[in-house]
Amino acid sequence: AQCSACHATGVAGAPKFQDAAAWGPRITQGYDTLLLHALKGKGAMAPQGGGNFSDVEIGRAVV
Repeated sequence: AQCSACHATGVAGAPKFQDAAAWGPRITQGYDTLLLHALKGKGAMAPQGGGNFSDVEIGRAVV
C-alpha cells in the first residue's frame, strides 16, 4: 500500500508498476541497487517510501 501511493499513478515521476519501459533501465541496475534505493530513498522518494518497515519487508516488496 505504501509503494502504490506513488507507483500506481506515477506521482513525482515514480515509475508505474506496469510500465516496463520505465522499469527496464532500473532493473538492469540489479536487485541490490533497487533495494538500496527503496531503503535509503531516491529522488523524490523518501527512505522506505516514507514508511516504517523492516529491511526484509522492503526487500520483499522490491521483488
